[in-house]
Amino acid sequence: MSGHSKWANIQHRKGRQDAKRSNLWTKLVREIIVAARVGGSGDPDMNSRLRLAISKARDGNVPKDTIQNAILKGTGQLEGVNYEEVRYEGYGIGGASLIIDCTTDNRTRTVADVRHALSKHGGNMGTEGSVSFQFRHCGEFLFAPGTNEDTVMEVALEAGADDVVTDPDDGSIDVVCDPAAFDAVSKAFEAAGLTPVSSEITMKPLNEVELKGEDAAKMQKLIDALEDLDDVSNVYTSAVFDEE
Repeated sequence: MSGHSKWANIQHRKGRQDAKRSNLWTKLVREIIVAARVGGSGDPDMNSRLRLAISKARDGNVPKDTIQNAILKGTGQLEGVNYEEVRYEGYGIGGASLIIDCTTDNRTRTVADVRHALSKHGGNMGTEGSVSFQFRHCGEFLFAPGTNEDTVMEVALEAGADDVVTDPDDGSIDVVCDPAAFDAVSKAFEAAGLTPVSSEITMKPLNEVELKGEDAAKMQKLIDALEDLDDVSNVYTSAVFDEE
């Protein structure tokens, strides 16, 4: 889609997330606890989701002792709150779709908070399955403009990635893989000395809704309100913001 840059959008998103540090540790620690529990192991070498959660926590400057305690809580070796994962679906500005993943110890509180944030900022809650079909569950790696496309493609496809796409406007490289292949692709990039700007298992929109001007500002406020909730771990949207 012309008129926006995936690179610009993801840099914008990362910048906003980095600026909102107040509840970042809370979210990172909860993800480690859940990853250790549902992954069936407190050993990151045996649990790819836990390894990714620990990597993100380190990037967020979470102390080593805090990370270790979270792992022990997840495996039941330390007493802690029993968190569960819950997903909500909804709509934002201009018909843009939203998937809101939460980690919570109180579903009643969480759904009320999510519903309030949506209604206050012009969105509304959808039913289960109302928008999830518009997204693909996948692993995604984004490389900065100027990265060698041939090298990225060779390493990615050999490791099991599904697709490698270079943005014709900004030169950034997007690599997509099945979630089951994420760990292998990630390790292959590391071995080849290729460092993505972002790497995550995500819900990737199959079709994007371009927002600009007032609509873009309203949608950003809605996403910010959701991300500010302690129980919200990830917000995925089909909205992209026109930089012009």
